[in-house]
Amino acid sequence: MAEIIVQQRPASARRVRHKASGLSHSTREALWGYLFIAPWLIGFTLFSLGPILATFYLSLSHYDVVSAPRWAGLGNFTRMLFEDGEYRNSLAVTVEYSLIRVPACIAVGLVLAMLINTQARGIGLFRLALYLPAIVPLVAASILWLWLLNPQYGFVNPALRDWFGVVAPNWLRDEKFALLAIVSLSVWQIGHTMMIFLAGLQDIPKELYEAADLDGAGFMQRIRFVTLPMLTPTIYFNLIIGIINSFQVFAAVFILTRGGPAGQTMVYIMYLYRRGIEYLEMGYASAMALVLVAIILSLTILIMKTSDKWVNYDRV
Repeated sequence: MAEIIVQQRPASARRVRHKASGLSHSTREALWGYLFIAPWLIGFTLFSLGPILATFYLSLSHYDVVSAPRWAGLGNFTRMLFEDGEYRNSLAVTVEYSLIRVPACIAVGLVLAMLINTQARGIGLFRLALYLPAIVPLVAASILWLWLLNPQYGFVNPALRDWFGVVAPNWLRDEKFALLAIVSLSVWQIGHTMMIFLAGLQDIPKELYEAADLDGAGFMQRIRFVTLPMLTPTIYFNLIIGIINSFQVFAAVFILTRGGPAGQTMVYIMYLYRRGIEYLEMGYASAMALVLVAIILSLTILIMKTSDKWVNYDRV
């Protein structure tokens, strides 16, 4: 009994201290929880929430970094939509880039995934080789592309001339091909999309292909009536991610063309950078950033609202 009494004393003392402190057990747990997440909350407030709120405020102001912001109301948005022809050109170039890049990346990624969707010997090395470009830093890949497409000492133009007898253009200085050259870099780094499609292909039940074979379906019919319908959730995911990434393209354009020639590759973020960093029109650049968020959000919602008509989630 003495031992039991001795063991109970510390617990009783703790209860007395807890009552004296006036804090319940749930309150203490909540305080400890907030204490543990405090570093994240501080970082989020300083580096995310703060800049977001500042962007909203600066979008309604004239701000050149060196002087205090001056209230402008909706002047930046009015100028953007009705007065700035370069802005409209950057939006058109970005839409054109997206319309080329997104279908190309989805198509190439799907074809490559179908090619490596096998258990053949050595397929792991083949998958690794196709995926490696995706982990190359974008700046390094852009510099590599800058060298490959150089008309004097690059590899592409001499190869086309010697092997096929084709006189290739100066890709990054030709108004017709500069945007396609940037798209080709994105297609080369298609590894992430390819692996997502590969996961989707391996999730398709084999019973569906067996049933198609029994019905006498050929290769193209199996793709049309089995593979593509069952891959629509994966296509849906890659479509949304592709659109978001396409509207935010910057590094490749900055390194390869700087928006030229003649504004043919002046994508949205490149023009935003020019206005905000080069011309110090931070208020105008903030307004452009908010409009970009609205565009991406609207396109994402549109795709999500229409997904019920073409995305198939059925499984055997």
